[in-house]
Amino acid sequence: MTREPYIQRQRSEHGRKAVAVLPVHYPKELLTALDLLAVEVWGPPGAPRGDAAGRIQTYVCAVVRNALGFLASGGADGVDAALFPHTCDSIQQLATLASDFGGWKKPAITFLHPKDPGRPSARAFVLAELHALAGKLEAVAGRSLDPDRLAAAIRLHRDIDAHRAALLDGRASLPLDDRELYALLRRGEWLWPEEHLSELRLARALLGTGKPQAGVPVLVTGYVPEPAATLAILNGAGAFVAADDYAAVGRRLVREADLPVSDPWEALLERYLGAPPCPTRSADQGARMRHLAALLDRSSSRGVLIHVVKFCEPELFDVPAIRRTFAARGVPVLYLEGELERQLSGQVETRIEAFVEMLSGARGAA
Repeated sequence: MTREPYIQRQRSEHGRKAVAVLPVHYPKELLTALDLLAVEVWGPPGAPRGDAAGRIQTYVCAVVRNALGFLASGGADGVDAALFPHTCDSIQQLATLASDFGGWKKPAITFLHPKDPGRPSARAFVLAELHALAGKLEAVAGRSLDPDRLAAAIRLHRDIDAHRAALLDGRASLPLDDRELYALLRRGEWLWPEEHLSELRLARALLGTGKPQAGVPVLVTGYVPEPAATLAILNGAGAFVAADDYAAVGRRLVREADLPVSDPWEALLERYLGAPPCPTRSADQGARMRHLAALLDRSSSRGVLIHVVKFCEPELFDVPAIRRTFAARGVPVLYLEGELERQLSGQVETRIEAFVEMLSGARGAA
């Protein structure tokens, strides 16, 4: 089932309203606790839908241009509101552009990240933002937030993260190709969380039941795995994603103990602050390089694929540091930049194949 009929089914069968959510980081637990269905909008991929995308400069990333075109052309008319996290200035400003330029008149809600999450004042700032966002979402849901429901939502999303972590950590022994795995993981962008958890449990039961991955292990870092053909080409060339640092996937995975939730607001705050380092949340660059190096070591990856969206400033700020970090360790790096195309060019395919061939040769020499 695709997103639009799924939204309609959730509304008719469960009485749930839906909220379109722009990338990347947001407290999904609040939406779940208020019985709001989160439906994420990552562009969407492909050519912009409608003329509204042309109202934004061409040097703004395709995620923003495509999202404005999508909203203005009626692509998200089935939802009841839209949430715009402060991933970057461009996405934050979509909250006004969608109404001013796109004629999209549904509630536009914003959520701010602290510019220096390491400062002690960041805790107070985030907690205030969480309470403010809860109030805005209560108005959409037409109900008050129940602390017990928030605690239950936190436990549910902890469980989801634990299963996603198990699948990513056990990737080498999971009998799914990368495209199948990422299709499963990304269904969490629009499925009701309990349904997504059921699918994750079935996939986790497959760990160790088939042939282990025989390809070259690779660490992938970037914004979003689009086009999905990138993964198929990587597999076809003889490699697989052994470690994930996509903003859409691995960087939203919170690893924490399943402790009792005595204070749901404090637990929600800890989940937000406990996510892996991400430039879209102004993370410390040194901490992020250490995180990437640890991912490489744990997964025994032999190379790094940097896969970014063109003009994505937060991602691009860290690219020189990533290159330096792995160059110092003698780890090959391939840099790919795209605009959410539905297909890769033959030139890009050749570059991926040559990269994997080089890594295979290095493995043989070792």
